[in-house]
Amino acid sequence: MVPNRAPGAALVPDPSADTRRSVPDPYRWLESADSPETLLWLEERGREYEREAATWPLREHLAELIRSLVDTDLWSPPVHRSGAVFATVRPAGSEHPRLVVLDGDGPPRTLYDPGSDGPHTTLDAWEPSPDGALVAVQTSSGGVERGSLRVLRADTGAPVGPPVPGVRYSHVAWVPPRTPPSRQEAPSFYYVRRDGERGVRGVWLRRVPDGAETLVHACTAPDTVPGVRVLGDRWLLVSESHGTGHRTDLWLADLTAASHGHPEPRPVQVGEEAETEARLGPDGLLYLRTTLGSPWRRICVVSPEEPGVEHWREVVPEDGGATLDAFAPFPGGDGPALFVSRTRLGVSAAAVHDARSGALLYTVELPGEGMVSTPEAAPDGSVYLGYADVATQQRVLRLSPGERLPVPWPPGAADAPPSPVVERSVVWCRSEDGTRVPVTVFTAVGRGRRERVSPRLVPEPTLLHAYGGFGRPRQFGFSATVLAWLLSGGRYAVAHVRGGGDAGREWHLAGSGRGKPRAVEDLVAAADALVGSGMCTREQLCLSGGSAGGLLVLAAATARPDLCGAVIASAPLADMARFELMGLGRMWTREFGTAADPDDFAALMSYSPYHRALDGAGTRFPSVLLTGFHGDTRTDAAHPRKMCAALLAAARAEEREEGRPHVLLRYERDVGHGPRAVSRAVGLAADAHAFAAHRTGLSPR
Repeated sequence: MVPNRAPGAALVPDPSADTRRSVPDPYRWLESADSPETLLWLEERGREYEREAATWPLREHLAELIRSLVDTDLWSPPVHRSGAVFATVRPAGSEHPRLVVLDGDGPPRTLYDPGSDGPHTTLDAWEPSPDGALVAVQTSSGGVERGSLRVLRADTGAPVGPPVPGVRYSHVAWVPPRTPPSRQEAPSFYYVRRDGERGVRGVWLRRVPDGAETLVHACTAPDTVPGVRVLGDRWLLVSESHGTGHRTDLWLADLTAASHGHPEPRPVQVGEEAETEARLGPDGLLYLRTTLGSPWRRICVVSPEEPGVEHWREVVPEDGGATLDAFAPFPGGDGPALFVSRTRLGVSAAAVHDARSGALLYTVELPGEGMVSTPEAAPDGSVYLGYADVATQQRVLRLSPGERLPVPWPPGAADAPPSPVVERSVVWCRSEDGTRVPVTVFTAVGRGRRERVSPRLVPEPTLLHAYGGFGRPRQFGFSATVLAWLLSGGRYAVAHVRGGGDAGREWHLAGSGRGKPRAVEDLVAAADALVGSGMCTREQLCLSGGSAGGLLVLAAATARPDLCGAVIASAPLADMARFELMGLGRMWTREFGTAADPDDFAALMSYSPYHRALDGAGTRFPSVLLTGFHGDTRTDAAHPRKMCAALLAAARAEEREEGRPHVLLRYERDVGHGPRAVSRAVGLAADAHAFAAHRTGLSPR
């Protein structure tokens, strides 16, 4: 049961009046993750969850199906260094990817296996040195995403020097060796500190093996995320991100003209409201993918000698209907070329352009309607890329120079097995302000559906997913969970709501900050459209979202309790009065606004799910499954804990009448917001969708 407590209050500053406002917050005590009261409360929620989950007919079926769909070798695109090839592979049946080296034609040699450091350890990032002799490896444990960075010898895997503690997804950029090499010069690398717990936040130079450090670039603006890369063994690129997906500042320094510890950076882009990524081409020029002057992103080129914005020249213009996701300069047959991928409503298209004129040379023949990711050029001019679609597991493809059809990698990799046939369609809805919002719908065919032989559309259990945050376009890669749902007879839909990047930067900004309620309205309109079209009934509709998407589905369901039959909110934000004080919330004020601003605060409170639930005593909300992860350092598990308590209190009377809970909390320890072991990922996915199946009436044909 929820302990009886005196109502608390969230104190919110109001700078315009120099006062503090209070809002109801009776479950503030649940922000204390390890207090005796919270632990007792969590034990009761756990027992409640297990009792209910044991009644879900499809729990084991979905777990077995999802497990079979992910039981395959999973590779990352390779990284080439002086003849050595590095990659990660998660062999079929393994829990985590491991870092391997491919030496010649022999089998992959394991350089680092996170399982050797315990079952809860994950490999978060890695970067080999220019000569391939050393590799910087980042790991964390228990899901906290803040671990250690250590250097390993590539030939033996032995550690070199002391580790760097408290690192969170740091960029690592190895200092290129001088020409001619100096015997006295020790290997060194640049890395970033994202917080001030161990000193100044910014870019640091670290020497191997003694661990001596020098501050290279300090972040002076609050709540920015530093980044660093070395381009072409010469140029040091330093970045600062101001609010995820909103603005990037870039500086470039010539490492041949100054001390590695004291480079002399020049601005590339500073103070512009644009997001920009830079890469060096084989012609020595700097290529930039940017939203500056182009909401859908374009590619510009500039000399690194004079990299300022005033010298940029456009080579690949924006496409007004597709977001330019990724690019890779590479040496083409007749001069430098650009591999370019764009996403249109979740589906990637790829092409090769002339890097000098921007002219389209040819389109790339992708295996299907899926997602292209992480294209990287190799020394021989090939481009390696990840590819996946709704029915095809992630795989690596190699595009040889001049070829239009990429082939599977690594050598000897077999073609993907035949995939189930999944049909994709797009329907449109109209949001409250009149904006047309697209909704993509997937259906597996060959499952005995009546609409395959009859024009009459049959309502079926439907998952409606949304994210709508940080300008991220929704891309349709592989999800074993989604495919298992489709193969079991359900429909799967994605609402391309504002706040995401599905229709360019303006689409993102329209659904961020004080415009975030528009994203909620878009999702409500999408749900109404699915029901109105006859694809599902209200009772057959389950909203699904995680993190910022979890916030969105909870906001929609608490704004319109009649909207759907069920909701899955995984690691969601929920208390928007105090989100800045939990997890990484302080970094997201450009995306959501700040409670310190009266107008921002009014917008936050207009959709904050926690507060809507507090105001909804006696309201019949949809059935809700919340998931929380004790090690979550991003959204903080206090959000789903508090949201669960508020919904339990609101629905308690009707629960007593019906004898089953309408809100459940699935809570895990030793994991966080990011990667986890395969078995735990399968268990989470199966449970969430068994809940959805039970609540919406899904039963496999």
